[in-house]
Amino acid sequence: MGNFFKHKMRGKSPGVIVGWVILGAIGIGALAILFGFVIMWLWNWLMPELFGLPALTYWQAVGIFILFKILLGSCGSGGGNCNNPSKHSKSECESDSKGSFSKWKHYDKFWKDKGEKAYNEYVEQKDTPQTDETTKQ
Repeated sequence: MGNFFKHKMRGKSPGVIVGWVILGAIGIGALAILFGFVIMWLWNWLMPELFGLPALTYWQAVGIFILFKILLGSCGSGGGNCNNPSKHSKSECESDSKGSFSKWKHYDKFWKDKGEKAYNEYVEQKDTPQTDETTKQ
């Protein structure tokens, strides 16, 4: 995974990297604030009328969100739960694991050996006009 990030950050200045980190932190903070307000709004809209429960403040709504997050686990991992053997085979869980990025450890050596040459050949092939024989295939 480290090589993947090295590849993505190759050629980026430290200022750009710091900018992305700051932007990510602001985005995460905005989502946290948004979750608190959405939970507060939904609770105050439904629960007092349906069940006679008191209205919540913003911080109480954030506390409820954190409590549910702790009790129920993550709010949908998107990739499925590989701990449940009835839904996934072992090979599917292994392919989804972090080990699937192990091929990136060879990326730098490949790029030094073959990558630039193969890339230049590909670009030259795309830039040359195609003849009738190549379009028939």
